[in-house]
Amino acid sequence: MAEAAASPADTAAIDDQEPQREAVPDLESQRRQIENGENGRGRPLQVGESWFLVGQHWYKQWEVYVQGGDQDSSTFPGCINNAELFEDQVNWRLKKELVEGEDYVLLPAAAWHYLVNWYGLEHGQPPIERKVVELPSIHKVEVYPVELVLVQHSDMDTPHTAQFSQTDSVDLVLQTAREQFLVSPQEETRLWIRNAEGSFERLCNTRVTVLDASLKTGQLVVMETRNKDGTWPSVQPHVTSSTLEEEEDFQGQPGICGLTNLGNTCFMNSALQCLSNVPQLTEYFLKNQYVEELNFCNPLGMKGEIAQAYADLVKQAWSGHHRSIVPQMFKTKVGHFASQFLGYQQHDSQELLSFLLDGLHEDLNRVKKKEYVELCDAAGRPDQEVAQEAWQNHKRRNDSVIVDTFHGLFKSTLVCPNCGNVSVTFDPFCYLSVPLPVSHKRVMEVFFVSMDPRRKPEQHRLVVPKKGKISDLCVALAKHTGISPERMMVADVFSHRFYKIYQLEESLSSILDRDDIFIYEVSGRTAVGENSREDVVLPIYLRERTPARDYDSSYYGLMLFGHPLLVSVPRDRLSWDSLYHILLYRLSRYVTRPSSDDEDDGDEKADLEDKDSLPKPGHVTEGSSQDPGLEQAGPSSGVVSGSRAPVDNSPGPSHWPQRARRKHLFTLQTVNSNGTSDRSTFNEDTYAQPYIAIDWEPEMKKRYYDEVEAEGYVKHDCVGYVLKKAPVRLQECIELFTTVETLEKENPWYCPTCKQHQLATKKLDLWMLPETLIIHLKRFSYTKFSREKLDTLVEFPIRDLDFSEFVIKPQNDSAPELYKYDLIAVSNHYGGLRDGHYTTFACNKDSGQWHYFDDSSVSPVTENQIESKAAYVLFYQRQDVVRRLQTQASSSKPPASSACGAPPKSEFMDVN
Repeated sequence: MAEAAASPADTAAIDDQEPQREAVPDLESQRRQIENGENGRGRPLQVGESWFLVGQHWYKQWEVYVQGGDQDSSTFPGCINNAELFEDQVNWRLKKELVEGEDYVLLPAAAWHYLVNWYGLEHGQPPIERKVVELPSIHKVEVYPVELVLVQHSDMDTPHTAQFSQTDSVDLVLQTAREQFLVSPQEETRLWIRNAEGSFERLCNTRVTVLDASLKTGQLVVMETRNKDGTWPSVQPHVTSSTLEEEEDFQGQPGICGLTNLGNTCFMNSALQCLSNVPQLTEYFLKNQYVEELNFCNPLGMKGEIAQAYADLVKQAWSGHHRSIVPQMFKTKVGHFASQFLGYQQHDSQELLSFLLDGLHEDLNRVKKKEYVELCDAAGRPDQEVAQEAWQNHKRRNDSVIVDTFHGLFKSTLVCPNCGNVSVTFDPFCYLSVPLPVSHKRVMEVFFVSMDPRRKPEQHRLVVPKKGKISDLCVALAKHTGISPERMMVADVFSHRFYKIYQLEESLSSILDRDDIFIYEVSGRTAVGENSREDVVLPIYLRERTPARDYDSSYYGLMLFGHPLLVSVPRDRLSWDSLYHILLYRLSRYVTRPSSDDEDDGDEKADLEDKDSLPKPGHVTEGSSQDPGLEQAGPSSGVVSGSRAPVDNSPGPSHWPQRARRKHLFTLQTVNSNGTSDRSTFNEDTYAQPYIAIDWEPEMKKRYYDEVEAEGYVKHDCVGYVLKKAPVRLQECIELFTTVETLEKENPWYCPTCKQHQLATKKLDLWMLPETLIIHLKRFSYTKFSREKLDTLVEFPIRDLDFSEFVIKPQNDSAPELYKYDLIAVSNHYGGLRDGHYTTFACNKDSGQWHYFDDSSVSPVTENQIESKAAYVLFYQRQDVVRRLQTQASSSKPPASSACGAPPKSEFMDVN
């Protein structure tokens, strides 16, 4: 190693002394030591050591002197004089563009000190010391350091110039600026640089070198000091000037600060308020411990930006100077790194929380270079050994304040159903997503349409098996109506047509809660004898003719209206005339039959029009070998026939007295299942029922069709009943989480013994719990056919939640607080799947008071208001951590009036 450079005091002492000639070695020895010695000019450069500049003119004179061999020669060079290397004799600034070998030579520290001792240094001249730096693929003496212009953000007109080596860290630049501008150690600062375009960029990573930060001589570096309210002067607040003045004078309880809703960002606000009230995490940010642990080079992280944005938010919220703050910058950062949160759509607070915890962990990961770790199965080893190995492997790659605070350990046991092979692994977790005990019943609302035309449709609320079939729906309705399930048909009605007519064996899961389900009573008579013709159920649509348009198409001239019907018709009465009278009877509740004044004795034109409206092959005659018209081709679209042979046994047209022919109120037409176009092809299969449209002329509809009565319905008594859901205890949810389950077909397990994927049984057990336990209640249920939110009331304790019965790791009986938890925050979700609102209950770490956070609004609450059906994500703090934090707080400041475990007495505001 080279000797250290002489201090300025040593140099001054040397300057004042005459060279002691008697101590100077002979000239040949001087030459060897300076030129070729171990510490001479020829030695290789070593990074970080000091070398010195000597003027070329003086050095050449010295070379001539020592080569002459005469110590009394007139070529004696005298004191080392570098005057020709400086621009002036005041600031001693080095001339620009000096060239080694032409203007100066470089000497290592030892050779320099030899020459100074032998010859002295010109009075007043400073030594020109430079460092060896490691540049890409080369070591070099840095003759020209980087000169930076340092200014304060609050005083841009008072610059200070300082020199830095390219190998100096940006942190040294920051410390130099703090010292120059007399910033106190408690104040937080950060740096900005002005780039070539004139705009400013943040110097986030202060651990990089001046070279890596691409800082150049003459570049402006701005130091910014954080305000007392947690904001930065460079960030323009999103408030009005009057509000800003009010905020400056405001002084409140730290942490009692709302978050403005930027537009459907209540989910983000709720997650942030919960996390902000985790004491040890907030203290970590308030005390700036995060600064030293920011990981800017983690490929899985966000370059430290999420951690810094969150830190800014915490410092503002806990400054005590804000009633509420606008999290615009944080929202922007989240959207930048997680595109699913871009824009202003509603999201899930738990999903945001999961992203944020992972982002903070990677941004603050103390492991800078992750090593490869192979996951090992237990292979019969003791659980204690395998668990310790798994946790150590986890910490080798993941070590952050998030791991310290939120990570625990599962034991996962998989059993192959084929060979019985047991696989045991231990996996880390950040939160528990626990299922809610789900009812196996489902409440469905339907409309029952009786065959009796005098009865209005009835609305029923039915309780059916969640995984039941359509037949179960009919059975449930039969208990209310007394009608046999065999005499019912179920249909989904949408936009005045049958969206689907269900078969009895179809699953109820295909029916969504928002579907309009109608159950029609049909005849129950089955076919008798070989030659008997089964009855059919005809789907009936109602259409109204609209004024003709520019194009010639009946499709555009007819509009569907009203509720469709399913009507039983005996197959031996399938004529247009019989069908007309059957339908007139079924519509009699809201269709008025023409009076005697409306009778028309033999309007042949009307008859012709009526016949012309019928599809070929024409009118049905008794004894016809083929059913015309109604037996035209087309898909039956789920219309049931065969064993379901409905017969209309009700009093019908055959019982009416024979009167003269009346006007037809409407015409009949076969249509497709959409009711929008005529069926024009034939099918020899006489069992294929068509869809029939009842077409009304506007004038006839207005005169004889009562729309108000047609839309009328009554509610059955069962509609008023409310199915009460029994509350469940949080412990029941945890028990459900740890029960054995069989893997689904979409997620099989590869058995190493069978060498194939198996639907193994899986069991999760809790091995090690974290300091802060996050419990996510899985209220949102998603299946292939349905989505629902479970609004079951989950009863959870405010304090003393005991996990000792769930943790299978051998326990320390002398420390029961290691398994007991107290509640510190709750994220709530009000509303349903498509719309909803998130809020937060949280316990302030300093005062112990519970508050209700609803975006920018904050109000105190009592403990008995916290438990509700809206509770979605629960935050629990382990009791030994609570006591540790209380001890730390009491040792550093006067004790708080209360803790989360003992609420204070004060005025409270009810939460609606």
